[in-house]
Amino acid sequence: MKKKYLYTMLFAAACLTTVATSCSLDEEDYVDIEKNNYMNDASEAETVLLGVYQAGAVDATYGMNLSFYLNMGTDCEQVEGSSTENFRIVPTNAYPTTQSDIQNTWEALYTGVYRANDFLERLSVKMESFESEDDKNLAAIYLAEARCLRALYNFELVRRFGNIVLMTSTAMSDQHPSTFVQEDPVKVYEFIEADLKYAIETLPYATDDTYRESNDFRFSKGAAMGLLAKVYATWAGYPIQDTSKWEQAANIAGQLINSGKHDLLADFEQLWYNTCNSIWDPTESLIEISFYSPTASASSDPVGRIGKWNGVRATQIAGTRGRCAANDKVVHSFVLDWRAEDGIGMTTDGTNNVYTYEPEAGTPGYDCRRPLSIANYQYNDDYVLWTKTSSITDEVAAQNDLNPDAGQRYKQNYTPAKWDIEKYTQAANVVINDDKSNVNWYVLRYADVLLIYAEALNEWKGGPTDEAYAAVNKVRRRAYNDTSHDLAQGMDQAAFREAVRKERKYELAFEGHRRLDLVRWGIYYETIQETYDKLMNWWPDANYVVYNYTVKGKNELCPIPQRDMDLCTQFEQNPGW
Repeated sequence: MKKKYLYTMLFAAACLTTVATSCSLDEEDYVDIEKNNYMNDASEAETVLLGVYQAGAVDATYGMNLSFYLNMGTDCEQVEGSSTENFRIVPTNAYPTTQSDIQNTWEALYTGVYRANDFLERLSVKMESFESEDDKNLAAIYLAEARCLRALYNFELVRRFGNIVLMTSTAMSDQHPSTFVQEDPVKVYEFIEADLKYAIETLPYATDDTYRESNDFRFSKGAAMGLLAKVYATWAGYPIQDTSKWEQAANIAGQLINSGKHDLLADFEQLWYNTCNSIWDPTESLIEISFYSPTASASSDPVGRIGKWNGVRATQIAGTRGRCAANDKVVHSFVLDWRAEDGIGMTTDGTNNVYTYEPEAGTPGYDCRRPLSIANYQYNDDYVLWTKTSSITDEVAAQNDLNPDAGQRYKQNYTPAKWDIEKYTQAANVVINDDKSNVNWYVLRYADVLLIYAEALNEWKGGPTDEAYAAVNKVRRRAYNDTSHDLAQGMDQAAFREAVRKERKYELAFEGHRRLDLVRWGIYYETIQETYDKLMNWWPDANYVVYNYTVKGKNELCPIPQRDMDLCTQFEQNPGW
């Protein structure tokens, strides 16, 4: 199915005419006569549906902004450098309401909503004239997919921007900008909930699908259930804080878990080999954005920046590989804290320094996720530790990597390792480009659902249940390759809450969840402050620019883009902006 993304622009070419619009809520104008002559069978409908998917595969959505760019500035990751210049302005929270990246994401998400609405409205009419029952069955599945996509795009809008317009039909785009009003976020969540409940009732599980020729990288029942669980968990948190939704989050996540249709992959590293090579495995991958282009030679090609911006730094080798800028850096206090969990680092016996090195990933008793998530190395031209300089040996470099008081400046260059293009990507999926890649992006993994289930049970029941312990321990057992690192029994609600939050930080590191988690837990600002203190205790010259620009009650949400504030005169700006 990945290569079908090459044909999504047929949707644009055959059906769309982009025009200058009055505001972002009126994103596209269609040539109705051409659209009325299209979607005459399930095959044509599927081509148009892929155009709805394609809205999530651009830089302004999961190609860059929604995957990592808008999610940086946490206790785990930050943008490189010590200034707010150029691309650094957004990840440091220093940007204004006129920032183009914010405008582009707002606009791209509403484009996705518009395409979903248009597809739903037209296919609902067209499918009545489909001649075969097979085509009608497929059309019903495509409608459910489109409602999932509309739910996903609306979810990203409401959890990032808060006070948005709920666009329920294409006709709304004909309104004058001055007539638009922002909807109560609760109503937006209810609309998302209705879309996903419909999809859950209609879609088959990925492994049970006998209708679609291929469901690779497409929504299925499990994906809709997992997304709904995440929606409920977000709804229960800041800023709405409807705690009744914890029960619903636990129930829908529990249904997915008890279905037995999804599971964790046995090998954590397999996840990153798969996503770097477009290998579709619905065992753990619930929602995954597929990127593919043989050349990445045009701006319209469905490729992203995964592994280029947020991967391991690599120099360019002409004709062999493009460079990886690796502008997403790991906050070093996160490295120190995670290593301390397993005693990795340097200690002293009073006379000599004692070094405990990171063992090979998968060694029982050690968290395999850590060395597979954090790159203390780069490719220049070959693999080399960041702490290696020309004046020291490899052995000293390895010791300096573990010594918190050595090589601090170089340690600020550590990057995420999950999307190590040089390590994982096979020749068939390589695109030689300095900025773009064919690496996919996980929006939702089964591990995330397990941890949401544990969190929701703890919040709903006032303390952890056996099922909550089992869900977290399942994740930890894969990480440690043993059972001796299960969570300690007897935790109260507060202790278990902290254990789940820590587990989410480790399991989902750099996957775009941490900042949004901190926001829904109501501790984003406080976490930035605490991280700054940790870094200053480690090294007073450490970079952490986001600390200077993060304001409580402001940076939990993005601003409504200024262009839309100016045109939509009934809008109210988010607090602090």
